[in-house]
Amino acid sequence: MKHDSVLARSFAHHQQKRLRYGAFACCLLIPLYFCTVLRPSLNLLVWNLRLSVGVGLEMPQVEETNSSQQVIKGKHLDQEIRTPTGLIAENDPQAETKISEVVTKNLEPICNVLEPRTNFCEINRDVRVDGKSSTVSIVSSQMDVLAGNSPWTIRPYARKEDKKPMNHTRAWSVKPVIGDQEIPRCSRNHSVPAILFSNGGYTGNHFHEFTDIVVPLYITSRKYDGEVQFLISDLRTWWVAKFQAILKGLSNYEFLDIDKEAVHCFPSITVGLKRHPKDLTIDPSKHSYSMKDFREFLRNTYSLKRVNAIRIRDGQRNKPRLLIISRRRTRCFTNLRQITKMARTLGYKVTVEEADRNMSRIAQVVNSCDVLMGVHGAGLTNILFLPENSIFIQILPIGGFEWIATNYFGVPSRGMNLNYLEYKVSKEESTLKNDPHTTPIRGWEGFKSNFLNAQNIKLNVNRFRPTLLKALELLHY
Repeated sequence: MKHDSVLARSFAHHQQKRLRYGAFACCLLIPLYFCTVLRPSLNLLVWNLRLSVGVGLEMPQVEETNSSQQVIKGKHLDQEIRTPTGLIAENDPQAETKISEVVTKNLEPICNVLEPRTNFCEINRDVRVDGKSSTVSIVSSQMDVLAGNSPWTIRPYARKEDKKPMNHTRAWSVKPVIGDQEIPRCSRNHSVPAILFSNGGYTGNHFHEFTDIVVPLYITSRKYDGEVQFLISDLRTWWVAKFQAILKGLSNYEFLDIDKEAVHCFPSITVGLKRHPKDLTIDPSKHSYSMKDFREFLRNTYSLKRVNAIRIRDGQRNKPRLLIISRRRTRCFTNLRQITKMARTLGYKVTVEEADRNMSRIAQVVNSCDVLMGVHGAGLTNILFLPENSIFIQILPIGGFEWIATNYFGVPSRGMNLNYLEYKVSKEESTLKNDPHTTPIRGWEGFKSNFLNAQNIKLNVNRFRPTLLKALELLHY
């Protein structure tokens, strides 16, 4: 027993020593194998890691035939990288930074669907627009697909949260195409950028025509200084006639009814329009333009003479002009003569107008006035043409108009450098038969049928008189 125990210990000691030698030999062989056999693969791995610096996505090595795209050749670090601005050599001390910038640019999604109120795509490369199939094809590379730029569906109308107008807006497919067989052939080439937008949605409502189309179109196109082609989907010819002066002021080229056209090719395109989340508003810190710039554009477009409202001094005989925006169907003034007579006794020159499609005429009329008043409605959008420091009086019917009155016109008017006054009618001044506190309302359509379209206004001129006096006070030095 004792002999067996000693033999076992001796064997264990011998085996342990052999195992240590074997492990040491393996440790020497593994680095040798990596250095000789796997060295090219390691170089490739390092190369790919360099490409993905700051991007978070490893990029494959590809070779592009289109000169407008990035070209990466070879497998080793000592070779060159071809970019739109030239070659980047491996020994360039700024090589990694430049590579990262190029790859990051290629990885940026072409469509922005995160903005409130609107979706739009900005494509700064060769595009083919096929109106018959409602497709915008982007001549692309595999990198675009890796960047998530697979097909997008865009309805180019700037009110995406509202399903009703979007259902009346044509959907466009924006997709990368690779290879000669997939790329559509051009039937007409253009040398300037394009902007594709829709005449669908709520077109026909004066307020929505401005806040959903005209102002966003100004924001999106102004930077081109006229060198841009408009592509209009869901075209309403009467809309083009109505806003012809504005379209010509923003583009030097005749618009295209793109839904009926074959393949048009452009060097770049914006599908959809940019806009501010609030109505009739422009954020100058984001878009480089403000509502002041837009109103100046309108004055130049319609040759409006007055920049500032009248300033009244005591003893001065010049009378301020009051414009009353009238309505025919709903929310009408039923005692218009009485209102006009009272305003004249206070020293106003009074004009009564109803807004129509003759933009040039209504712009001239509004610009000639110092005070504008009217019941809440789309016609009040014409405050855009008022001179600076004018007075805007919005009259609110009963039924809970406070929120839409404030957000549609009250807040935006202050951004136009106008003085805003608000007058809420009493129950006695409204022809509304339904009690707004007991009438069940279901959504916008319920509000519209019960309150927007179901009442007219008979102003109590004695109750309204202080509001017009306040307007006169604001016009004094």
